[in-house]
Amino acid sequence: MYKPPFTVSSKAINLIAEISSQIERYTINMEQGDLHKLRRANRIKTIHSSLAIEGNNLSEGEVQAILNGKKVVAPLKEIQEVRNAIKTYELFSKLNPFSVQDLLLAHKTMMSGLIDQPGKFRKGGVGVFEGNKPIHIAPAAERVKTLIDDLFNWLKKADDHLLIRSCVFHYELEFIHPFVDGNGRIGRLWQSLILGQLNSVFEHLPVENIVYANQKAYYQAINKSSNLGNSSPFIDYMLEEILSALLCHQGKSNEETLDEKGLNTQQDKILGYLRANRHLSAAKIAEEAGISARQAERILSDLKKKGIILRVGANRNGYWEIVDLQKH
Repeated sequence: MYKPPFTVSSKAINLIAEISSQIERYTINMEQGDLHKLRRANRIKTIHSSLAIEGNNLSEGEVQAILNGKKVVAPLKEIQEVRNAIKTYELFSKLNPFSVQDLLLAHKTMMSGLIDQPGKFRKGGVGVFEGNKPIHIAPAAERVKTLIDDLFNWLKKADDHLLIRSCVFHYELEFIHPFVDGNGRIGRLWQSLILGQLNSVFEHLPVENIVYANQKAYYQAINKSSNLGNSSPFIDYMLEEILSALLCHQGKSNEETLDEKGLNTQQDKILGYLRANRHLSAAKIAEEAGISARQAERILSDLKKKGIILRVGANRNGYWEIVDLQKH
């Protein structure tokens, strides 16, 4: 059986564990609020963000107005993109993420009236360009159907965690670029569909909103994976975005969820790493915790300000000393 090239890093393993624990909290939070209102708000964010990544200039308010059947003064193409996306996401619960035919149906719905032959694989060559510079030249058109069939076969039969499979599929779809246009928005939709097999909350979790806020990093992760010939960087990036989405859309962040010691989830986790190894660098902590180096440095700084840890010695040869928490 064909297997896409990827490796699962220790960072990814840590992120999977954290995502799994946060899914339950997110579900509880959704159930405590106005479920219909929350789902509708998240759907608007999802549609707005996924289209904005592709250059659509309509605001969330305008997307909401179109969803409510109100008139919006804007370019017809952008209005059509929103209407199509609304129809496509309405199909979410009916689409089978393991079906090539459903992928084509989703693309036909998403791109109707926007391109010739929506719902059909491309017949010519395509690429991604930055100005006149080619960033990625997709495989030849005659290979598309075979590549997509192999990818779906792997998706159905592989025993890798669904979180991993969803990220690999997303990257591989962007690499194959099976359609003339609409590959990005379909790739993000399909990752959410795959994740929906893990937990139904992913139908209403706007991962696209987080990606939109960090779209430069999104494209950098795709390019890094392409240059490496391995989707591991993209896996790490997307898992971070999924965790961020779960945290942000609970109305919480890592910095706001405090335990009885006055420490948030990430601070408590990093203290655990430091107890196990007092010589860890910020970069190594970031790798172990599945967060960015900047986040690790900020959390270490916060712990120092609280007087919970002290740095002894120079950066290269020093170590961390943990102060008795009972004193704080």
